[in-house]
Amino acid sequence: MFGNTRTRFGLSCALAVAGMTQTATADWNSFWHPHRVAYHRNNAWPQPFTEDSVRQATAPFEVMKHNGWRMYNTVGNELFREGDGALMVAGRNRVVWIASQAPADRRVVYVLRGASPAETDARVASVRETLATVQIAGPPPQIMITEIEPTTTSGAWVTQINRDWMEVLPEPRLPSTSPTGAAGATEN
Repeated sequence: MFGNTRTRFGLSCALAVAGMTQTATADWNSFWHPHRVAYHRNNAWPQPFTEDSVRQATAPFEVMKHNGWRMYNTVGNELFREGDGALMVAGRNRVVWIASQAPADRRVVYVLRGASPAETDARVASVRETLATVQIAGPPPQIMITEIEPTTTSGAWVTQINRDWMEVLPEPRLPSTSPTGAAGATEN
């Protein structure tokens, strides 16, 4: 087809140059691409970074909120009967509140692990029975087993502190003068 040697040589040189041009162009674009990205990122600053900054600043508080809800929604030892793992009245009330009143994204019942696997299973079964009696809008709450015991205080101790505080609390009195210096409510 191409009988002439000069034509073949010319054609092969043209193809070689065309191939090198594409390679050089690809290398040129790949070299400048990061610089273009940096230029546009700098011109748009701080917009591309504000979402990440907000997320990083609020992440610890989200963990604290989750841990607080987990502690509040944990059904602890004092809410189950000893031995058989049945919920007492206060425990049933707590489970009903979690299922019906807690925010929808926080409706998870955490059951404190019992002394044995059988006791833990009995506790979970008791919580399931209680949830079956509650009319719930939306999906039923999850039941999770936890080892983290919520901090509690004896009711007798709290009552004693409250009574001691009430004994030393001064009687309320209206001031004899107002902040402007005028006669107060106690003087006639």
